[in-house]
This record gives sequence, structure tokens and C-alpha cells, in this order.
Amino acid sequence: PMGWDAFGLPTENFAIKHKIKPQEATKKNVANFKRQMMSLGFGFDWSREINTTDPEYYKWTQWMFLQFFNSYFDDKTGKARPISELPEAERDARRMAYKAESTINWCPRCKIGLANEEAQSGVCERCGNSVEQRKKAQWMIRITAYAERLIRELDGVDYLDKIKAQQINWIGRSEGAYVDFLIEIPASAGKGAESAGKDTLTDKVTVFTTRPDTLFGATYLVMAPEHPLIEAWLHEGDVANADEVRTYRDAARRKSDLERQESKEKTGVMLKGVMATNPANGQKVPVWMSDYVLAGYGTGSIMAVPAHDERDFEFATKFKLPIKRVVAGGGDMVLPYVAMGEAVNSGPIDGMASDVAKLNMIAWLEEKKVGSRAITYRLRDWVFSRQRYWGEPIPIIICPKDGYVSVPEAQLPVILPDVAEYEPTDTGESPLAAIREWVEVECPICGGPAERETDTMPNWAGSSWYFLRYCDPHNSETFADKKKLEYWMPVDLYNGGMEHTTLHLLYSRFWYKFLFDLGHIPESCGNEPYAQRRSHAMILGEGGVKMSKSKGNVINPDDEVSRYGADVFRCYEMFIGPFDADAPWDTNGIEGVKRFLDKTWRVLEAARIDEAVALSDELVSTIHRSVKKVGEDIDGMHFNTAVSAMMILMNELTSAMQEKPALPRWALENVVRILAPFAPHMMEEAWQNKLGHTDSIHRAGWPTYDASKLASSTFELVIQVDGKLRDKMIVDATISEDEAKSKALASDKVKPFVDGKDIKKIIYVKGRLVSIST
Repeated sequence: PMGWDAFGLPTENFAIKHKIKPQEATKKNVANFKRQMMSLGFGFDWSREINTTDPEYYKWTQWMFLQFFNSYFDDKTGKARPISELPEAERDARRMAYKAESTINWCPRCKIGLANEEAQSGVCERCGNSVEQRKKAQWMIRITAYAERLIRELDGVDYLDKIKAQQINWIGRSEGAYVDFLIEIPASAGKGAESAGKDTLTDKVTVFTTRPDTLFGATYLVMAPEHPLIEAWLHEGDVANADEVRTYRDAARRKSDLERQESKEKTGVMLKGVMATNPANGQKVPVWMSDYVLAGYGTGSIMAVPAHDERDFEFATKFKLPIKRVVAGGGDMVLPYVAMGEAVNSGPIDGMASDVAKLNMIAWLEEKKVGSRAITYRLRDWVFSRQRYWGEPIPIIICPKDGYVSVPEAQLPVILPDVAEYEPTDTGESPLAAIREWVEVECPICGGPAERETDTMPNWAGSSWYFLRYCDPHNSETFADKKKLEYWMPVDLYNGGMEHTTLHLLYSRFWYKFLFDLGHIPESCGNEPYAQRRSHAMILGEGGVKMSKSKGNVINPDDEVSRYGADVFRCYEMFIGPFDADAPWDTNGIEGVKRFLDKTWRVLEAARIDEAVALSDELVSTIHRSVKKVGEDIDGMHFNTAVSAMMILMNELTSAMQEKPALPRWALENVVRILAPFAPHMMEEAWQNKLGHTDSIHRAGWPTYDASKLASSTFELVIQVDGKLRDKMIVDATISEDEAKSKALASDKVKPFVDGKDIKKIIYVKGRLVSIST
């Protein structure tokens, strides 16, 4: 099946650049891409064609959003459940889809909020501009509830190891402990405690650590500049150096997460007057703010153990903070020592191995009620709203009395209005907010005046479930009939680019599991959408650089098909290199493939079909081996070696036909059938016009091979002298080592290079070559 995922930033930015509507850009580009695909002879089932921007499609994307909004995650069962099961007072706080203010990645050029997955390396994946951090109310989807299952259930699927690793690393599971540090702010620090009529104000900062065994070595705390407690302390006047803190915080907001984490020079500001108490030893430790700690990860605060953490060590060294060793190891113990070892200077856990000390320290924290065992994830909840025009409208109505209310199912889809002005706004609001006749509606609950949600969904929404719609693309009653889902799901093979092994794969696995939990997908389909996942690489421009219009090195398929024909283009793309390795376009390479197919056509034209012609045992063996090799290579996605095998076969057929231009029908048919997936147009013509069939070759079935004829009675013996090729000869497959060496030395082509010389060594590689060293 084939479809078009056209909502989101790429299409909208294209439309803005070319001063057309996104609807027009989508229609034009879909038509062009489809024409190109058809010109290349791709075997897509166009009866299942879908488009995520079609209201009949995004009706169900909106319906699925409402399933998130009207569900919660049950920690006991580890599954999503209907929100109606909860007391009404608990519902809003536990919805799978919820709106909340959070620190998000903001692209100032695209004027849009981005999920972490869309802002990797600190830049907007669409325009390349550096992102910054902003506070904004956004719709979120609670993907973190599924973090454990998204890792654990990878065990049941056939994915490449590197694909599984990318999923696991992005989710970022960490085991450790939460630790509570008591914060004290004396009246002398600022005016907060004094104005409250107290000598000291107290708060609590909770940190997460994977090394609770090093707690005795924590000599200061570090908080993210965006931490809400810092904002509260500044507001209450509890920080003596408030102006310095605000200046640093504002500078941090202008940096991306990547810049903050990768900065070689550590920066920070001490929160003067704010002190923390290490719960392990009761020692007072200072509290700092630094941009290398991120609000969105863990608790937004860390305990710093500079003797045993590289970043903490750099920070402590720069600001002359205490460094206390609490883990001993072998060797010279150069600090920071980050490996496991034996606890020292650590009171009750002294002398314990690190892994044992961890467990004992967690038990101590829980006993004293100052911490607990914990598992955290790098994964954040999915930022699901965009302040742009071109996307699925979020089907929520905002009522002053009833709050966030679902659009009734009977009113779906909420159609995206066709507007003249759709450019993003400087206010951070969606352009839809200005269309008052669309925004203003009645509340479905109370009937009073209300407004539509004006944020739209991200470009990942429609693509997170498209594979389910392929099962039943024209159903108007549901997103897919359950019987059809049972027939088709799970997807046998999902092949795509490596750039989607984090983003699309993660989101679509989560989306599928959620629908599965609610019973919208039959149990027989299983809890994973894809049985097998493989990845293709990228074809680069000549010279090995990425293709781009600015470099002028883009290869246009239309030009290549016009110049060489679709079959040459297809075969070259298969031959260019391993399927999962990037490869540069090479004009000489495509010319070589053209010569191969020209030779193939000459053989097919010249060959007379003669059942009586006797082929040599070697050629018979090569044909059967080719059928086996090409079939296995297609299954293994080793297309380049499949083309190589067919090139070798064609060379042997060409040589054989020089003596007698005739071949038996079985031989010709096998050659045409194994080449058909690679050169479908040429082989279809040969199948019908040369071989006389009236049905399509693509319905003929794959040929079978005779295992007894795979082994050749002869092979080509290669002879090297001092590493250089000097001769080749056909020899009997049963030749002995002594016979092979004798034939090599007796070769007229070899003699000039060995006569009169002292032969130091002769090596025979069975079935392949003789290597002579002088």
C-alpha cells in the first residue's frame, strides 16, 4: 500500500515559501510523486491509497485523540482504561491527553513548539534553526506511562539490533533512588523568612541518582535554572543575589538543551543564603544553579558528587567546591573515579561493594523516610499541540463552566477551515484563533458560549496509525473493521529510513499499544504493530555528500528515467551498495548497469528456444545457483549481491551462446523470472513476446532450483604470483592440492614470473586459487 503524510511543518513551510495554500501544495506534490512512482513501475496497491489530510482520514485521527482524552493509565494493570472508571474529581489530573504548562523547545523561525524528538542536537529538524526554551501551555500525551512496555516488548519482535538500541536509548531507563534534601533559608538571606515572621523557611528538593551509594560524597546541589522552586524563592525575596540569578536564568533560556549539556566550560551561580542538608550525614551543603542541569530530565535537580562524576568534578574544580572521595577502586584512584568499587567514608555502608552499597543505601533512605527506590526515564511526555494552521484541529471545546470538553463523535471530523492567511503569528497563537466564526461554538454539555481549541496536532499524529487504515481504507463507520485487522495485522515488514527509527517507530508503537489496550485492536493482532523492522540507507550525491538543491547535486528520477529507462534506474539503485549503507551516486556505475541490461536484452533477442540443446554442467549449475542466490538475497534485502549474481550469470550465458545461440525454455524462463523484480518492464516484454505467455510474469511465481545441481563439476582456478593475478583456468572440482599446484607452475602465463627464481612458498586455497611467493 501507499499513502501520503502531508500535514505539518514541511508542507506548510513549502507553501509559505512558494506563496500557495498548503492544500494546493499537497495536491500538486502528491500528483507529482505518484506520477514518478508509477513511471518507475513500483508495485503499490493504489486501491488502498490514503492521505492524512483527507477529512475522511483525519476524522479518525481526531477520534483517536478523544480516546486519549477520555482514558487514563492504570498502574495496576499497566494498561490504558476508560476515564469513566475513575471518580470525577480524579479525572482531569490523570487523562492520557492533558493540557499543561511546561518548558518546551521553541523554534523562533518556525514560531512553533517542538517535541524533544523534533529538536535533537538543539536545532529544529525542519528549518535547522537553533531552538530555545519557553514556558507554554501545550497539549501533552502521556507516552511516559508506556515507557517500560516500549522497552520490554521489543523482545517479541524481529528488529535490527541497532534499531532496538535506538528505541531503548531514547527512552533512557535508569534505576536508582529519589533522595530528599531539606532546604533552609535563614531570614538574613533575603526577606522571605523575615516577612513570614520566622527565623528560617524550609523547603524540600528531591533529586534522582543512579548512585545512591555515593550520597555521603554529595557536597553541593545543582538545580536547573527553570526549577519552579527557584522562581518561588526569587518571588518571595529569599535569594540574596536575586539579580545575578535572574540574569543567568535568562541567558540559559536562550540556549538549546544540547548546547547546555555539551558546553565544555561549566557555568553557574550559587543561590546565596539557600542551604541544603545532606540526609546521609547531616552536613550543610550549598545550592547552585547551572544550565547543565535540565528541568525536563529527572527532577530538575542533582546531588553533586564531584569525586565520582566528571561533570560535577569539572564544576567543583572551577568553583573551588569540596571534593570528597567515597568510592575506592584499584590503581592510582585518579579523580574523578566513576567506576564501581568499594564504599569508603560512608558510615554504615563502609567496605561494601558498590552494587551492595546501593541496595543498602536505598533501604536506609526508605527506613528514614528521606528517599525511595526509583526508576526514571529520559523520555518526556509527548508535546502534542502546534500553534500552526496546517494540521488536524484538536477536537476539544473550551467552556468557561465545564472546562475542556470533547467534541461529540457525531460532529467529527472538525474540518480545518480553508483560509487566505495561514502564516504563523508572532503572538504564539495558532492562526486559527483569528477565525472567530470557526472558533466560537456552543458547549456540548451546558449549551453556553464556548470556543474551539485552536492548536493543531503535530505532523506525527496521522502517521502514527496509517498502517491500520491500510487494512480497511474506505470504511466510514470505524477506522478499520476488526476482522480485517485480524487478517492483516501485524505488519509483516516495515521498511524505512534510519531517521524514523526513533521518531515514527516510537510514536506508532505507543499509539498502537494504547488502542490495543482499549480493545480497539483484536488480541490476535498482538501488542506490537510491526513483526519485522528493517532500515534503508541514503543515496548521496556524487562525491559522497548529501543531495541538496543548494549544492546543485540532486538526482531527479525523471531525468534518469528519460536518459536510461526505468529498469536501468531501478537496477542501479539496487546495485549501488548494501541496502543499509549510504552510497554516493556514480554516473559510471549507472552506465555499467545499462551495459548489463543491454547485454541481457541481446541474449534474450538472440537466443533460439531449443529443448534439445545441451548445456554444460557448469552453466546448469550456475543457473540453479543464481535462482537460489537471488531468491535468498531478496529475502535478506541484499539486493546489490543479487544483481551481481545475475551479472555473472549473464556473462556465462553470453559465452555459451557464442558457440550455439540456443537455450532450452526452462533456462530462459528462469533467467527472465529472477530478473523480473529488478527490471519488470523488460522482463514482462520478454515473457510475453519472446516466451509466448499471455499472463503477466509478475503472477508467474518464483522459479525453483534443483539442490542436486548446485555444485559445479568444475571451478575457475585463480593463479597469483607475488600477490598479482597471472592466470585463470577451468579445472575439475575434484582436483587435489598437488595437482592444482602443478597446473599453476606449468601455466605458460605463469612461467615467465617464476622461471629461474627461488620459489619460497606455494599456498592452495581449496576451490579458489594458488598463490606463489618468490
